[in-house]
Amino acid sequence: MTLLHRPFDVATAPAPAVRHDDAGWARCLALMIDEVDYGVLLLDPAGHVRLLNRSARRELDERHPLHLVAGQLQARGRQDMLALAGALSAAALQAQRELLWLGQGSTRVSVAVLPLAPEALDGGPATMLLLGKREVAEGLSVAGFARCHGLTPAETRVLEALCAGVPPGKIAEGQGVRISTVRTQIGNLRDKTGARSIRALVRMVSVLPPMVPVLPALSTGRAQNQQADRGPIGALLDGLRPR
Repeated sequence: MTLLHRPFDVATAPAPAVRHDDAGWARCLALMIDEVDYGVLLLDPAGHVRLLNRSARRELDERHPLHLVAGQLQARGRQDMLALAGALSAAALQAQRELLWLGQGSTRVSVAVLPLAPEALDGGPATMLLLGKREVAEGLSVAGFARCHGLTPAETRVLEALCAGVPPGKIAEGQGVRISTVRTQIGNLRDKTGARSIRALVRMVSVLPPMVPVLPALSTGRAQNQQADRGPIGALLDGLRPR
């Protein structure tokens, strides 16, 4: 008989006394967050970023309506800054959740503002931000989906284009093939995946687990990469290690 350990439930488990193995739990939690292909940030009431995962660092590029300035999360536009400040204040003072839409045009993204426990961070409130995706699915998730359903490289490229909202005619033009070829490939996609329509096919991809590419810490030369790109998660782990 195989005995399975019950998963650790943060919501219902009693608060444990501080132990040396807390650093192990923190490290596992940090690694788990880094494997999620959604930007996750932890903010204190002043808007200072206390923790962010690799996906958040990747998302917060020059095209994103949010950016980091001296360790503080700020919006590039005045209206966005007012909306962000109001949502963070409501989260810290009233435990209010809010969904923001920030940016304009092609840079417009959603951001979920989620209050944590009132004493979650240094005895005070903390707020989690979850950054919405700018694409339906990242390459790794689509590649896994393609392998699972036996798609050819050409069919995979068509699938990626459909998920990006490109119509079949533009796909054919971009790939230098006839529209009939693309339609045949779309038919193959539907047959192999069981999707009844392009909309259903795109939806199948949109609900895939959000996996990030292989992290540098898990590849060769991981010790050097850990030192080069530790970020706030590394600093958190350093503070939790027993002295």
